[in-house]
Amino acid sequence: MAGIGFQLRKILKRDSLSSDLSAYVYAGIISAGPLILSILGILLIGVLSLGVVDPPVLIVQFQVSVTYLISFSLVITGAVQLLFTRFISDRLFQNQPDRVLPNYNGMMVVTTLATGLLGLFLAVAAFGGVSPVYRVLMVMGFVIVSNIWICIIFLASIKRYSIILFAFFIGYAMTVAVAVSLNRYGLEGLMAGFVAGHAVLLACMTAVMHRDHASGHRQYMAFEVFDRRYAYPSLVMVGLLFNLGVWLDKFMFWFSETGSDVIGPLRASVIYDLPVFISYLCIIPGMAVFLLRLETDFADSYNGYYAAVRNGGTLSHIRQMRNDMVRSARAGLYDILKIQAVVTLLIFAFGDKLLEAVGISSLYLPLLQIDVVAASLQVLFLGCLNIFLYLDRRGIVLGLTVLFAGLNGVLTWATLEIGPNAYGYGFAGALVVVVFLAVFVLNRSFDRLEYETYMLQKV
Repeated sequence: MAGIGFQLRKILKRDSLSSDLSAYVYAGIISAGPLILSILGILLIGVLSLGVVDPPVLIVQFQVSVTYLISFSLVITGAVQLLFTRFISDRLFQNQPDRVLPNYNGMMVVTTLATGLLGLFLAVAAFGGVSPVYRVLMVMGFVIVSNIWICIIFLASIKRYSIILFAFFIGYAMTVAVAVSLNRYGLEGLMAGFVAGHAVLLACMTAVMHRDHASGHRQYMAFEVFDRRYAYPSLVMVGLLFNLGVWLDKFMFWFSETGSDVIGPLRASVIYDLPVFISYLCIIPGMAVFLLRLETDFADSYNGYYAAVRNGGTLSHIRQMRNDMVRSARAGLYDILKIQAVVTLLIFAFGDKLLEAVGISSLYLPLLQIDVVAASLQVLFLGCLNIFLYLDRRGIVLGLTVLFAGLNGVLTWATLEIGPNAYGYGFAGALVVVVFLAVFVLNRSFDRLEYETYMLQKV
């Protein structure tokens, strides 16, 4: 997310309560805007299709299909997301921007081929008995959504956050418009709207990138990002395991006794999905704080410390910069903890009224409460991982993500065996362990920062 700090600092320079509020709102829109637009778009399609789509279960099939497309595409492309981010940031740091766009084009080709072949295999092997049109649209949607994640990485790396938000607005406006106009054709019509809207979303972002970065490139396509000189296997595993860890408990509930068949091999778990859905909306304040604090205070102090190291600063100056960086990191994590604690307390106090307002039984309240705690811990965990990645502690991040995915699987299995009263505690328990461990290791890393900065460099 490097780069957005410039705009946030500009807002904060006014040094007033309104400027602070404006900065938090801006950070919240940037960090959660695409999420909110996508959720509202899919829900709006369902609402506007009631009474038109018959039987209504087709709307549920559409929403579940979209959920699987998003989850599987995130897990699959997770293997290259951090790898590509690191490649882009290294090339920009070396002042070689002409090598970025060709490798983006190469990454898009590889992503398209890999997800297309995987999608075709699954469509043939697992979706027997489902209409061919639906299967074709699922494969197309899988490829397009996977490429969107790669495109977002590129735009975020070159600081084009407003383009991401604008493209999501245009794309989901098109998704809703086309899906509603075709909803008389049932599930296939809704899926056609989803595919068409996301194709527009992808086309908007790609057109802007090629317009702004087409000049000065020696070649149109390159695959240096996969070269062994630039490859970081640990980042491949981190991206894959983090996304798998986030979704693993959902997959397990979908395919356990709590789940039910929806369409083809796709299943859903009503008892688990609704509270999880609401809990992820509750992390928007934490994501805003996460973005604001990491991209202003911490990024500034981080740059100050390593500038002092590179430029031969005095020992006292280096230590002062190191202390500033440690304070800003701890303050950022503490701010995330505070804001999410407030959100969690509000859910504990008014969660039953919230469920009643959206037409959901209050029996879901205990699961909603633990899911909000878990989602809040996930934001804190993400903050710790980002600090480690700033410090280039890839081994630590890999260990934490392996532990996170493993614990989530084991503890979620245990809660499924125990029964409904334990649902949600597997995901939350896994995050409690990894957050405490991450904070402990982060403190030790800060204590050894000067030593590791100098002694672990290649001579």
